[in-house]
Amino acid sequence: MAMEHQNAGLAVGLDNGEFLESESSPEERRPERQYCVFRAGRERFCLNVLEVEEVVDWPIVTRIPLAPSFLMGVFNLRGTIVPLMDIAFTEGRRPGLLPKHVVVAAIKGDAQREDLRVGIAADEVIGTFSAAEDAMLDQAPAEVPHCRGMLRHEDRLALVVDLRRLTEVFPVPVI
Repeated sequence: MAMEHQNAGLAVGLDNGEFLESESSPEERRPERQYCVFRAGRERFCLNVLEVEEVVDWPIVTRIPLAPSFLMGVFNLRGTIVPLMDIAFTEGRRPGLLPKHVVVAAIKGDAQREDLRVGIAADEVIGTFSAAEDAMLDQAPAEVPHCRGMLRHEDRLALVVDLRRLTEVFPVPVI
């Protein structure tokens, strides 16, 4: 009995141990990346899944006196203090409405910077999506300088967050 063909471009196994190539050749397959899509305020955002460490439920947040309005505070994630940012500040979060989740992202350091972990407040985590390069629009709106483009998914657009730019536009304290 043959296994059913599920994805284009994959080999299909037969019961006698042979494999047949499906209709599309490897040259025809478009490279895909996976993105974690979430909502903050009224906007949808996404991050490459390789940048996302985890998604956690809303933690106990310690506010920082005299902190900028985008910095909601810090929280303890298994012994590591993580700054919590609200990127919906410019995109319109309703006052007094707390987010439900935190998307914890990691920025790999370089010669000038150490590794940095940052939490992004999310009202809803929509899921992970695979997208080919042609699903990306290279330009984000000018009023959202911490994004590098937009991703088309489910007939909607999500702003692609650039973590480096995010920490430049919204500088977080290094603790």
